[in-house]
Amino acid sequence: MKELFGVSERRACRVLGHPRSTQRYKPSPADDEKALTEEIVELAGQFGRYGYRRITALLRHRGWHVNHKRVERIWRREGLKVPAKQPKRGRLWFNDGSCVRLRSAWKDHVWAYDFVYLRLHDGTGVRLLTVIDEYSRECLAIRAARSIRSADVIEELAELMVTRGVPDHIRSDNGPEFAAQAVREWLGRVGARTLYIEPGSPWENGVRVSTGS
Repeated sequence: MKELFGVSERRACRVLGHPRSTQRYKPSPADDEKALTEEIVELAGQFGRYGYRRITALLRHRGWHVNHKRVERIWRREGLKVPAKQPKRGRLWFNDGSCVRLRSAWKDHVWAYDFVYLRLHDGTGVRLLTVIDEYSRECLAIRAARSIRSADVIEELAELMVTRGVPDHIRSDNGPEFAAQAVREWLGRVGARTLYIEPGSPWENGVRVSTGS
């Protein structure tokens, strides 16, 4: 106001309704402000899941006489915050250390197959049956059709096994085509053991690959 209209400080404060003391106040930080800030930052780094209230309790345990309002002010000034809580995921190991999810160790050790849904420009839906090698991340086959049934899954896998041999394991989800009795019986006869992804556990899926080379 003073610079814009060329008025005195007294008049500008009277018009704006501000006490003149607010314009002349100079904050004087406490002597222990720097040490307290360093302590708060250290504790925040050490206890990443703690907020400013629990940090206040730790400071008091260390002998600091400080209330949570002062800690909160420093906390916000330093840009500290508690990271967002991540959703829980199903464990991939039992208590004895054995692994639930078998990881591929060589080529043709574990194949994975799944459906991909897409829609054409005219709105027609198409299903893609994709088969990959989890170890090499090679896309072994892509079968496109309006409808793919258990017999089509068996036919596609049979053609692959003729040229590449029978894999040790085949992984899939629990969809009706993959869990069909006919598919499971056929895989058992050819000697491939089946692995199924737990429902609601997309991180157990096989490595996703594109249709390119």
